[in-house]
Amino acid sequence: MKFVLLACLLAVAAARPDKDATITLDERSDSGDGNFYYNVQTSNGIELSKTGTPGSEGQSNMDGSFRFPLEDGTYAEFRYVADENGYRPESSLLPVAPPIPEHVHELLRIAAEQRAQGITFTRK
Repeated sequence: MKFVLLACLLAVAAARPDKDATITLDERSDSGDGNFYYNVQTSNGIELSKTGTPGSEGQSNMDGSFRFPLEDGTYAEFRYVADENGYRPESSLLPVAPPIPEHVHELLRIAAEQRAQGITFTRK
């Protein structure tokens, strides 16, 4: 779901008409063994950077970032890692769940103790 959100954000940024935008930096490296790097910047403020390495389970591990200008003059910035543990984006623009209240930690500890003692509960 997060990947879809990020893809949509990139599509919106890329769809903004800017006939005068040009590529100002284009660095690429690919060794052919799963190791690669690219860095692209445009005159309208879009920047993309990604580094790839072979993963332990046959996948490509990637570490990257992208940013694009927003209408208010600020930038939307995202960093991400994609590897054996999935896709993990980071950005101040992504929603964050509130912290778990302290009493929930205590309830979870009590429930673990009860399971260890063989106590079970059934629904009626």
